[in-house]
Order: sequence, then structure tokens, then C-alpha cells
Amino acid sequence: MMLDADIKAQLAQYLQLMEGDVLLKVSAGSDDVSRDMLALVDELAAMSSHIKVEKTSLERTPSFSVNRIGEDTGVTFAGIPLGHEFTSLVLALLQVSGRAPKVDQQVIDQIKNIKGEYHFESYISLSCHNCPDVVQALNVMSVLNPGISHTMIDGAAFKDEVESKEIMAVPTVFLNGEFFGSGRMTLEEILAKLGSGPDASELSNKDPFDVLVVGGGPSGASAAIYAARKGIRTGIVAERFGGQVMDTLGIENFISVKYTEGPKLVASLEEHVKEYGIDVMTPQRAKRLEKKDLIEVELENGAVLKSKAVIISTGARWRNLGVPGEAEFKNKGVAYCPHCDGPLFEGKHVAVIGGGNSGVEAAIDLAGIVKHVTVLEFMPELKADAVLQERLYSLPNVTVLKNVQTKEITGTDKVNGITYIDRATEEEHHIELQGVFVQIGLVPNTDWLRDTVECNRFGEIIVDKHGATSVPGVFAAGDCTDSAYKQIIISMGSGATAGLGAFDYLIRN
Repeated sequence: MMLDADIKAQLAQYLQLMEGDVLLKVSAGSDDVSRDMLALVDELAAMSSHIKVEKTSLERTPSFSVNRIGEDTGVTFAGIPLGHEFTSLVLALLQVSGRAPKVDQQVIDQIKNIKGEYHFESYISLSCHNCPDVVQALNVMSVLNPGISHTMIDGAAFKDEVESKEIMAVPTVFLNGEFFGSGRMTLEEILAKLGSGPDASELSNKDPFDVLVVGGGPSGASAAIYAARKGIRTGIVAERFGGQVMDTLGIENFISVKYTEGPKLVASLEEHVKEYGIDVMTPQRAKRLEKKDLIEVELENGAVLKSKAVIISTGARWRNLGVPGEAEFKNKGVAYCPHCDGPLFEGKHVAVIGGGNSGVEAAIDLAGIVKHVTVLEFMPELKADAVLQERLYSLPNVTVLKNVQTKEITGTDKVNGITYIDRATEEEHHIELQGVFVQIGLVPNTDWLRDTVECNRFGEIIVDKHGATSVPGVFAAGDCTDSAYKQIIISMGSGATAGLGAFDYLIRN
């Protein structure tokens, strides 16, 4: 039995939503993964009369495809889609059965209009919280367009294949046998990479907004909701909805919610935003802001959006080390998400750069997976909370190096080591290892604004108590500002402040 009683009870409710029959074509061998996969498939078939099972031979074993009767839908799972991918399996069953995916009609039309043959393969880890977004997006495309197919591949079940393709980060997507992309990608971002995104003129022709929010993280969502509640025309333009929170796993300090996860919180934010009819435009990146009669925001695709007031909430990104080898070996041993990519380094030696809370939490997490973790901290002492340091030092397979400076990440086609300098003796040392996780803080996403609004020496936008910047009508909120602390709940509060500040500006001007 693969599913526990609670999960089966929830699953039974979902399976009642199936609208037609589904055929699971199963390719299984005599290995343990095959036996577990067969057990899962048999349990599913026993729970719904809509699910049929047929033995076959597919490109990979163990794997199974999810099909309409008499039609190959193009949705295949190589491995067992449990863990974070269980939702992907449930949605595939519902959508293949005929239940419409929860996707805007405009996006559905874009998918259906794609011409040609597109075979996607996504390499994932069942512990990766970023992977389901990619898997589910590619499955939706396969269900809606007969020229598109997708196979989800669990890296743990197909280690040789992962090694041969030198995949060292998940999710990693191949299209027609060639590398397509790595990391979290939304359905809209995938379509944009295929050249099927919204046209620039379509965006430029939009009527001016009363309030336009640039950025779709917690501060942006909060700002937009507070503005829209005033009954004014509100829009959000963002590279992706949710921002960096989409890459956050456990959240335990969101007051009134003891525990949640980033993608779950973002889904709730998106649902709340949609309640107010806010115009959400993704995946779009702003490149210029100019105040004229109206405030103009130019996007990288050339479109220009206009608004009476603008709220900047572009957040922050992981800070890069800036040493030789970091860029060259990104996704080839250099990683930034231990939750996502950690399982790919099972049994290997890795380094974590950074001794703050993020770095120490990453080291603790990785120590349960890899052979050995070396933590490198630039300062003479770690900066993480005492309770985290105590846990770190209790682990037998962790080495902590303090007062050291990373000089270079070495490798040929992938990472094979790291070179550092002991700051006390100025001696140079080299460690042989296979992975480097960079956890050294954040950089505000304000490069495109440095000559427009006043920023401090860190690049953070300076705001007053109303969220106003140095440019009249332009407000800012969240991690891109000079707020003292970078926390989700603080970003939401500053977003609300900026939304109210923008409305106050409008009624006075």
C-alpha cells in the first residue's frame, strides 16, 4: 500500500471530479521502484471506475502514461510521482479525464495555437518544491495541444541518465533532446521562451492605470489589494507572481499561521488578488520608469504601461559571490536552493558559503543527504542564531571554516573543488568537492531605477513613512526598499502602506 489513509480519503474526493475514463499505460520491470509504481497504479484503479490500467512498454522503465481512451495524451511519469509531485499526478488524472485546467482563456488559446512537435522532458526531485510548477505547466500544455508531450523524470529513479546528462540542478527541462531551461518556470514563462507570449502592442494599448504595481511578491500583492479595495483601476506587472517566496520552503514566522510553505502562500495571495479583478501581467520585466503627465513604465519587450501612480515592489535576489567559476558552473555544481538541488548531491562532498541563518539551515539540511558539508564564513564568527549553530556543531559530517574568503570555484565541465584564503594567515587552501551552495544574502532588484529614484549605497530605495520615494507619485515597498528587516510579514505591511499612500496621493493630486 503506497498511500496512507488520510491521503486516500482526500484523493477519493478529488477522483470524484473526474469527467471521463483514463487509461494508465504502465511500463514496469522487477525492480523495487517498479513494484512500488505498480502498487500505486493499482490503488488508483481500485479507487475509481474511471481509471483503467494496461501493461505496455514505454521509453523508460519504470514509468506510466496518463491517456484518454484510444488517444495518447502525451503525459508520462517516469518514476513515482509522490512527495511534492503527488499534486501533479492528481491534476493530470483530472485534466486528462476532461476537467478543464484552471488557466486563463488567453493562455489556453496561446497553447492551442502552438504549431509543431514539442517533446519536453523535466528532470525533478520529489523533495523539490519548485518542480511541480514546471511539471504541471508542461502537463497542461500536453493535454491542450496534441503536438506537445511531456515526461516527468524522477532523478532518484534514473540516476544513470541524470549523471550522463550532467544534471546538477532541478528542475531541468529538455525540449526535443536539447537543454531548454533550469529552475522554476511558470506556464507563462515557458510560453514566452517558445515565442508565444503576449504581444507588446497588446500591453501598450491598455488604458492608463490609477495604480500600477511593479513586482508580484507579498508586498506587491498587498499593495495591489489595498489599492483595488479603493475602487480604482489597479494592475500588477511582474516577472513572475510570488517573487522569491516561490523559492521558500518552510515559513514558521507568518503570524497566526504556525507553518506554511512558499508556493502555498503564493497561491493564496494570487487567489486573493484575483478577487479584486486586478490586471496581472506576467512574465514581464520592467526596464525604465519615467514621470511625464502620467508615469510610464517601459518593459523589456518594448511595451509601455502608463499610470497615475506607481508602486515599486521588485524585491531582491540571491547575492552572487562574484568569484571565478561561479557563473561558469551555475547548475553544474553551483546551486542556490538546498531543498531543490540537495538530493542530486547524495553521497557527495559539498560546501555552503555563508554562516547566517540561511547558510547554516542549508548546511543542516544538506548534512542529512550528502557525505560531508564544509561551511565557509567570511567573518570570524557565524552570524546564525545560537540554536542553529548548536545543531550545526552537533553534526558529525560538517566542518566549519571561519574567517575565510572564497577565492575560486574550480572545475572542468562541472565543479570539482573550491579555493579559499585563510584571512588570518593569508594562506591559500583547496578542497576537493562536487557542489557549492551560495547563501550570502540578498541584493535589491533596483538596477533599472538607480538614476530615477533615490537609493542608498546598498541600492535600496529610500522611502518615507507613507512608502513614497523621491519621485512624486512613485512609491515603493518590500525588500527593494531601505526597510530595516526583510521578512514576508513586514513586506506585506509595507505594501499596504504604499497602497494607501498611493491612494492618498491620487485624491490630493
